[in-house]
Amino acid sequence: MKKLVLILSAICIFNTTFSQKIDVKNIEILRDSYGVPHIYAKTDAELAYGLAWAHSEDDFKTIQEAYLAGNGLLSKYIGLRGAPADFLTQLIRSDYVVDSLYNTIDKNFIKVIEGYAQGINKFAELNPDQVLVKKLFPITPKKMVKYSFLQLFISSEGDKAIRSIFENNVTNISFLDDNKLGSNLFAFSTSITKNGETYLGINTHQPLDGPTSWYEAHLVSEEGTNIIGATFAGAPCILTGTNENLGWTHTVNYPDKTDIFQLEMVDRKNYRFDNQILKLKTYKAKAYIKILGIPIRVKKKYYESIYGPTLKNKNGFYSVRTASLFHIRGLEQWWKMNKAKNFTEFYDILKMNQIPGYNIGYADKNDTIFYISNGIIPIRSDAYNWKTIVPGNTKKTLWNKYYNTEELPQVISPKSGYVYNANHSPFKSTSIEENPEPNDFAKNMNFELYDNNRSKRIFELINSYQSINYNDFKKIKYDHTFPTPFHYNFMDVNKIMDMSPEDYPEIKDLLTQIQEWDRKTNIESIGAGTYAMFYYSLDKYYRKNYINRNFGKDIIAQALKDVKERMIKYFKTTKVKLGDYQKLVRGNKEIPIWGMPDVITAMNANNYKKGKIRVTHGESYIQFAKFSKKGTEIESIISYGSSDHENSEHYSDQMNIYKNFGTKKMSFDKDSNYKNAKKIYNPR
Repeated sequence: MKKLVLILSAICIFNTTFSQKIDVKNIEILRDSYGVPHIYAKTDAELAYGLAWAHSEDDFKTIQEAYLAGNGLLSKYIGLRGAPADFLTQLIRSDYVVDSLYNTIDKNFIKVIEGYAQGINKFAELNPDQVLVKKLFPITPKKMVKYSFLQLFISSEGDKAIRSIFENNVTNISFLDDNKLGSNLFAFSTSITKNGETYLGINTHQPLDGPTSWYEAHLVSEEGTNIIGATFAGAPCILTGTNENLGWTHTVNYPDKTDIFQLEMVDRKNYRFDNQILKLKTYKAKAYIKILGIPIRVKKKYYESIYGPTLKNKNGFYSVRTASLFHIRGLEQWWKMNKAKNFTEFYDILKMNQIPGYNIGYADKNDTIFYISNGIIPIRSDAYNWKTIVPGNTKKTLWNKYYNTEELPQVISPKSGYVYNANHSPFKSTSIEENPEPNDFAKNMNFELYDNNRSKRIFELINSYQSINYNDFKKIKYDHTFPTPFHYNFMDVNKIMDMSPEDYPEIKDLLTQIQEWDRKTNIESIGAGTYAMFYYSLDKYYRKNYINRNFGKDIIAQALKDVKERMIKYFKTTKVKLGDYQKLVRGNKEIPIWGMPDVITAMNANNYKKGKIRVTHGESYIQFAKFSKKGTEIESIISYGSSDHENSEHYSDQMNIYKNFGTKKMSFDKDSNYKNAKKIYNPR
């Protein structure tokens, strides 16, 4: 009897009530030679079920980790390391916000997320040994939206604002310290291309593993969906990709999305707001730590003011306010972007204004190209410096309205024939004559005004061509050369080129290697290897002082001495090729890899073993889209493979193609996909 109860209990965790029943006979999953799922379904809801099933087959663990974080349960799985995410989810009051705004979501999209949830739950039911935390199940649409809500808060730098309060460092709230990372976007129209072709380059730089690493899929339904692209774990649609008519991609942008307010406390429980005395709402967040394998629940107090989530540090009470705290329809907007048929439809969807950040690059079969520094940007009073802490005691700082999409920096089909972005200024997105003007936008929107190495190099390359063919387009995207001089937006190391090697006998050979280097980040390059080791050795210096990163010769010399010591210790030589130092690693497979932070083919790495580094972030999902009279043609590649299971043939089967700057052909043609499929099946 006891055994029966346990069985029934295990079944119950996967059951919930949805408004529709999914018929899996209406869903077919085709796996191509690289294991990429091409999913065909009758409805979008069934399509979402199929995506959930296929992605779960390939990486159920990461999907669960994403949802655990979004629902305050990550610490139940990994203990103390998951506590910050769990606290953050509760601090931003995901439960309350999602519950209160859920009815604003389009009913058609609710059907989609219900379909996805059913797919996840069914997979969990049939694979209970893969379930990480039983309490997470059943997955519901609200649980899915809560994870999206958390991710968009993080993408708005909300987590960095929270961290600055925790660390008593609210006097310096610049959120650009991670801008060493980044992505690229390119679009070219027929005014600059040959053969009447329009191009879109999707080139996002993301973690190669984890909840925000890319998963590639092709989604087709009889309700008008037919798109090839990439998505994150737990998302029911494509987040960057191309349908038969148009495509878009994203890069991260850095306008002022998040503000910190210092409350004027009257006592420990009340604060002043104009002529009112308001009471702080008090809550307790829960998280779990594991002691001897036993989960122990811990609690931490947090607050809420009229401005938003509030924390106390040694200097007082501070509130965080960002637009993402008041919007939950980001996934719905992406889903509608999946289905757009032309630029007018696409632009109207952008007017939903539910995605709080991200540059957007766009191209379509009608030869429209487009760039916008998208975001939900608050309309703020000019009386305050929003780059610093602002007073939390007056309605004058309590913003509640946002700029419309039409009021954001953007370029539509410029005569130049190109738009681009590399996480740099939106006012440098096409030719000099056609760029948006900074003075046309409120200063307190605080859009980026800087260039970086990638933006400088992209502009340089584009303007080196009279016209661009498809191979030129690919050459620009795969360029891996630094401009001269270096143009980092967060530090200046150019004095290294002015140092006479003869004045530094201890590091003469390293200085010479860098100064004679052609600035190409090739695998075989010794100069690139030396410079890469030098770059990573600077980490401890630029983290000490955010403001002053114009490095003098003394710091450069010391960093190079550190490099030489590392070279001798691990490589027994001062001539180290980049490919000997930098590796792309997947399971037991380790291969040399090109790239470096802030070249177009960007790679960011962490310490690995035996003095080597391992790429963890950078070139991840790459797609080339060509719109021509022949139709829409797609090439793509992903850094590893379609499966996260080490025993799968698709765990690392794209790595060597990726290393050699290769791609694989992707097709919208149903007959061709069925003919070439290696496996065709229904989900269960």
